[in-house]
Amino acid sequence: MIRRIDALSYSNALRQLSPMWKTLFAAVMFVLSYMLHPALQVLIALWMMLWCLGYAKIPLRAYGLLFGTALLFYGLSLPALLVELGRPAAGGAVLSLRLPGTERFLYITRAGELRAALLLARVSACLACCFFMMLTTPFGELLQVLRRLRMPQIVLELMLIMYRFLFLLNDAAHGLLLARRLRGGRRGFMSKLRETAGMAASLFASTMHRYYGLSQGLMTRGFTGEILLPPYAARTVPRRFAIEAYAGITLLLLAQLWMIWI
Repeated sequence: MIRRIDALSYSNALRQLSPMWKTLFAAVMFVLSYMLHPALQVLIALWMMLWCLGYAKIPLRAYGLLFGTALLFYGLSLPALLVELGRPAAGGAVLSLRLPGTERFLYITRAGELRAALLLARVSACLACCFFMMLTTPFGELLQVLRRLRMPQIVLELMLIMYRFLFLLNDAAHGLLLARRLRGGRRGFMSKLRETAGMAASLFASTMHRYYGLSQGLMTRGFTGEILLPPYAARTVPRRFAIEAYAGITLLLLAQLWMIWI
């Protein structure tokens, strides 16, 4: 998946837009996604999806897979948000289940449902903003933007090395999985667990070996303790996109003020 994301960031239709403008736009929308009314958060999520799917021409299947995978973590938190343990108030439980042999219940209240729905709106909006920045701006350009914003050099170098490390980890995991499939694997649940543990150890050893090769390659190329990044190249933003972005942010703020006043 990491290679797919990297390929989309270079091949999308918004690739030539200013990376600084895209990053700042995504940052502003992320802040608004956290602060505004839940109804406006839903609008932000839909609007940012329009930017990715409509303007950037990101394939719907790839975007849906990424968005759905991220929402799995929200789904894992649903039991903690919805289910309560105890004795519900009269008429306060939407759904209840009595625990055998006790006087306690597992129950769901309308307040819990509302809490889960509000969190879903906020999570969806924030994810849409993050995916916009991630799928429309290559990682190298993001580092250039951070450098222009006075991010410390050591932080940029660590980010670059860790990003490269993700590709090494992906290649090593793919090779081990392919080798396991060619050998036919093992049958039985316990055998699969032992094999998975062995693969994890082999994956760590193989990845560290390739990482050592990466560090040796840097040394042979004259690494002097600082990784030099390409200079930031300013680009223009089409007036249509700029007007839509500024008008959308203004309308969202006005809508929030109207909701507060009423």
